[in-house]
Order: sequence, then structure tokens, then C-alpha cells
Amino acid sequence: MSDPTGTLATPLEPVLRPASKKGWAALKARIAALEVERVVVGLPVSLSGADSAQTVEVREFAARLARAQPVPVELYDERFTTSLAHQAGGRSSLDSRAAAVLLEEWLAKA
Repeated sequence: MSDPTGTLATPLEPVLRPASKKGWAALKARIAALEVERVVVGLPVSLSGADSAQTVEVREFAARLARAQPVPVELYDERFTTSLAHQAGGRSSLDSRAAAVLLEEWLAKA
């Protein structure tokens, strides 16, 4: 989640199993509760930048999410975000810190 200025990202704990019925409901509820203006989804491309089987799944998930709620959904290359989050350290889970790294990179380019 970014700060009001759109400069810094704060890690949030992940929604577990977002493709499950319970996870899907929790994800949509969080988007509504936080009154987000945009959802940025990490796109797991290979090191070469090519799509993989997981990339296809994420693209389908993002398209489903875009259809399910009124907030725009964007995909953003997540290469190296986990290693950057690991190097930075912190108290939040590694996945949450990696998501914050991804969002800060996206904000810097927006």
C-alpha cells in the first residue's frame, strides 16, 4: 500500500490463497476497505523476460480481478523483488516486503 503521496510503499500481509473462494472474497474486501485507486500485480516473467506457465496464470488472475471490481489492475515485472526485499530486511514477511519493493519500483516509474 502506498502512502498518500504515492512515494513510499508499506508492506501488508498477503491474502492467502487468493484463487480460493475464501481468499478471493478476502482480496476483494481488502481492496474495498483500503479504498485503493489501483492494484499492481507482480508479473513473474523469466530472467530473459519471457512468459512462463506461472506468468500465464498471473495474467489470467489479474484479468479476473479487473473484471470483479471497479479499480484498475496493472501488471508489473516482479523480477528481483524478492532478493531486494531479502537484502533490505524488515519485520514483515518476505512476500510482503517483496510486494512493497515492487510497488515502490512501479511508483518511481509512474
